[in-house]
Amino acid sequence: MKQLTHYDIENKQQQFPITIVCDAIRTPENIGMCFRISESFGVEKIYFHENSPSTENRIVKKTARNTINQIKYDTYVDFTKIINQLKTAGNTIIGIEITDKSINIQDFEFKNHKKIVLLLGSERNGIENIDLVDYTVAIPMFGRNSSMNVIHSLAITLYEVTNQLKSHPNLRKGKELGTIK
Repeated sequence: MKQLTHYDIENKQQQFPITIVCDAIRTPENIGMCFRISESFGVEKIYFHENSPSTENRIVKKTARNTINQIKYDTYVDFTKIINQLKTAGNTIIGIEITDKSINIQDFEFKNHKKIVLLLGSERNGIENIDLVDYTVAIPMFGRNSSMNVIHSLAITLYEVTNQLKSHPNLRKGKELGTIK
């Protein structure tokens, strides 16, 4: 068995109709990792609150590596306004959050939604205004802890979303970007 390097791997680059909104994410490492994870899973765009650490922050840059230049991003001031704008544009707003109405992530039919916004809340307070979401999904956990790092939750969710979308032929045609080597 040989461990492969970046030069040995040929990824099928594909973009999905997924937008990430980070509600009150303030840790530079989490901002940087949001870029890195989102780029890995073909996310179209990320929104950060204006008070989040900027892309000029040294820790954000270090953690994100070069992915800051590979994915569209913007900032917002008003959470309610950005969510309503995204809804008006035809997005389904899905909060990654534990609520009394949350659907287990593997049971949610992401492929039934043409444009998806994944909403991340702060680790301390969750999503600012949970009433704005269309759905919430939760990741089943089997330990004593009831939550995990926000970026770990994003990675698991993006894996499930893209796994469903890539196998749905009518939703993803024409979005492939080719391969790299």
